[in-house]
Amino acid sequence: MAADLGRETVKPTGREGLSAETILRAAIVKQNHQFSYADLAIYLNDSNTFSAFCRLGGVEPSKSALQEGISRIKAETWEKINRAILVSAKAEGIETGQVVRTDSTPVKTDIHKPMDSELLWDAVRVISRMMVEAKKAFPQLEFCNRTRACKKRLLLLRFSSRKVDKKKIYREMIRYTDETIAYMEKAIGLIPTVVPEWAGWIAEAQRFVKLARQAVSQTKRRVLDGEKVPACDKIFSLFEEHTDIIVKGRQDITYGHKVNLTMGRSGMVLDLVVEDGNPADSDRAVPMIERQVDIYGVAPRQCVFDGAYGSRKNLAEIKDLGVKDSVFQKKKGLMVDEMAKSPWVYRKLRTLRHRCIYALIYLVYRYWVARFRHGSNTLKREVFLRCLTNCLHKPWCDS
Repeated sequence: MAADLGRETVKPTGREGLSAETILRAAIVKQNHQFSYADLAIYLNDSNTFSAFCRLGGVEPSKSALQEGISRIKAETWEKINRAILVSAKAEGIETGQVVRTDSTPVKTDIHKPMDSELLWDAVRVISRMMVEAKKAFPQLEFCNRTRACKKRLLLLRFSSRKVDKKKIYREMIRYTDETIAYMEKAIGLIPTVVPEWAGWIAEAQRFVKLARQAVSQTKRRVLDGEKVPACDKIFSLFEEHTDIIVKGRQDITYGHKVNLTMGRSGMVLDLVVEDGNPADSDRAVPMIERQVDIYGVAPRQCVFDGAYGSRKNLAEIKDLGVKDSVFQKKKGLMVDEMAKSPWVYRKLRTLRHRCIYALIYLVYRYWVARFRHGSNTLKREVFLRCLTNCLHKPWCDS
């Protein structure tokens, strides 16, 4: 944490900042009570209990100081802290990691429902807003604002009847988007030669131009050409471009990321992986057990998986790692004596799976009901922080 919080440009003079321990405890308080940064600052300054827990020592931090400190902690650091807690839990006999349960769940990113017309509209309005800002500083820039015309077509597509020629409207929106992108590309080539201080604006402009081009391309392929575009070639948001489409059986489609979790008998989250894309559960069974070997130095004695993880190949590879009993919720052609040493062990592990489902539901609806925003790094950081807070809370460990 100290390495994440350190800054080379900080001068040795001035007011002392918050310590790493204070920021860690403040982050846990914020997450456990679902405070905003403004509410967190108020409660830390007003409550003697929270102030003593966070080791403030009379300091009254502002919301900006708290946000800057907590947001500096990387996802990898939160993962290391969570593993340190697992070491403590093993020493106290709370969680030994000998019996584990692996499952996956989606986490949502903060985007509206992705539609081709909405993506084109987002591209036009964002690039136009940036161009208006640039034209104030550089009046020589050529620009024609197409936001009004593009929004009119958007509303026609959103509220029109079936008799409207939607392909014609899409062609017009694509033309307006291409024109707006062309204005932005000319501005990108002109501004650096005049004012190099606009480097941040240039980087943001290049990012949106690339995403807008991708939105135009997939709209042409899907709407005009009638092509079925693979999920790996799609973009679902210009603002959270890392978003994936997650389809899990009969559940509703989720836009965000898939998370694979390994939970122990106590309900603590032992391991967590934020996946890229939507990998099949059957491809993640063995890697999740291998990660348990890395964490504890030895394979768990027993493990239980959801039915989607099951296959004869996975069963053989998991048992080769040293696992005695490996049970899948759906047998997938496997016999009970192949997975577990007795029917009694098989039933006990299936019962453990149902108990862990309640812990997973508690985790999801207490800490993950809010959507994630501001990039993939922020999403991973928030996921690890919420799992850490969940492990410290652990209301089911005594049961």
